[in-house]
Amino acid sequence: MKNLLSSTISIVEEAGRAIMSYYENSFSVTEKSPDNPVTDADLAADTLLKQRLLAIVPDAGWLSEETADTLFRLDKRLCWVVDPLDGTKEFVLGIPEFTVSVALVDDGKPVLAVIFNPATDELFHSLHGKGSAYKGTRSRASQRENLVGARIEASRSERLRGEFEPFESVVNVHTMGSIAYKLARVSAGLADATWSRGPKNEWDICAGVLLVEEAGGRCVDLDDNPISFNRAHPKVNGIIADNNLIHDDVIAALAPHRSTARVD
Repeated sequence: MKNLLSSTISIVEEAGRAIMSYYENSFSVTEKSPDNPVTDADLAADTLLKQRLLAIVPDAGWLSEETADTLFRLDKRLCWVVDPLDGTKEFVLGIPEFTVSVALVDDGKPVLAVIFNPATDELFHSLHGKGSAYKGTRSRASQRENLVGARIEASRSERLRGEFEPFESVVNVHTMGSIAYKLARVSAGLADATWSRGPKNEWDICAGVLLVEEAGGRCVDLDDNPISFNRAHPKVNGIIADNNLIHDDVIAALAPHRSTARVD
């Protein structure tokens, strides 16, 4: 697994360099659906990752934001779960808060994870049972025990919709792009928690879930249930990630607002 991780890191970094070649020059943008952009960089990174990752684990399935899904992956014990460019909106706006997110799932559970922000050269990686690392050094979730004053990272769109207003009198909310990046930052102790009270695709969160859990944190869906991956319908009702020490307080704070969570 260590050799596989090393190979995956090299491939992810290569995808990051491809993304930056567009970021630093020019790219085209189209809309897959309203408020859901895709760029040349997304597609180029997806092509590179699919070719290279399936070459090193040829018997794995494939689930990616930018590849048409087929249910053949359900017949595979192993599956790559990939977001070639998470945070496309930030990429388009020139905000350096986007990532390449790659996870390998074994029987529904992530066992290898790599998240890379090529604009800031931040690399996060993890193996099941071996902990998480940030910039080559073992990382741990924060040791904060009090939700009051905790650093909570939130997406721009969710803040604009007012989804974090009920909590801003208790916690310090900071805007940050890419849910994969936010999860990685929780795993490195750079934030105490993050959550999204709306559906998330598996490729958005799979690598981040392993990073957080291997760093001593906790990741659950909006109903405080564990999350599994490579399912027929690869969407989760939302995500809550924290350092584990404030988990019960986070759940208690969010519970009164469960009925207002987005369903699309």
